[in-house]
Amino acid sequence: MTGTTSREPRPPSDSALILPRYLREPEDSRTPVGYAGYRSTALRAPLRTPVDLPQRLTEVTGPVLGEDRVTAGHADLTLRLGGEAQGQRIIVFGRVLDSDGRPVPNTLVEVWQANAAGRYRHVVDNWPAPLDPHFDGLGRVMTDGLGRYELTTIKPGAYPWGNHHNAWRPAHIHFSLFGQAFPQRLVTQMYFPGDPLFGQDPIFNAIPPSARHRAISTFDLERTQPDWALAFQWDIVLRGSDQTPFETEDDGDVA
Repeated sequence: MTGTTSREPRPPSDSALILPRYLREPEDSRTPVGYAGYRSTALRAPLRTPVDLPQRLTEVTGPVLGEDRVTAGHADLTLRLGGEAQGQRIIVFGRVLDSDGRPVPNTLVEVWQANAAGRYRHVVDNWPAPLDPHFDGLGRVMTDGLGRYELTTIKPGAYPWGNHHNAWRPAHIHFSLFGQAFPQRLVTQMYFPGDPLFGQDPIFNAIPPSARHRAISTFDLERTQPDWALAFQWDIVLRGSDQTPFETEDDGDVA
């Protein structure tokens, strides 16, 4: 046999895979998974401190959603089932951002919500508020190249939910979205400014005070469509110190 085999380490290649690392938000701004005021978390919160697992190729590989699965009609919740939904039309828009403030393009944003009377089209929601035959409360949209999204919907109503005496949820819209990798999934709720029910809602109050403003949209008169719809802006940050407050995987209620 001729020649020699070098055991010296090779210099890193420009094409080598570099796995990203994400900074966690500070403990004082993280929403706890167990919160005494939100009674059902007692059954879902882990008994031990969560452990951060290292991220490998599976976790950092971005989800492939396929083309043409999301249409323009999916972004308008007001026109469904052969008619027009009842209630105050609103436009919800904003940007999806990564931990360093960069826009996240071509990512799926999904929403679900109650109707204008505060009722979900769901088998477990049976409180005596009217169902809207032309509103299913489900929508989806892809962010554009600058991370922007826009939805047209109906402002949801408040509803009772039995957590405590005379408990009512503030108006809110549920969001679920992916970033550029599977660990960047976020499930959260968007609230509306000035809601009088904030003070007695344990889900909202479980968010540390310093981070609550990130869960509240901003009314935008300039984006309001005259004689048609009000507009609310809500930017969503997936990771890092400015992360939008999110629900854990253990939090599976429609509330």
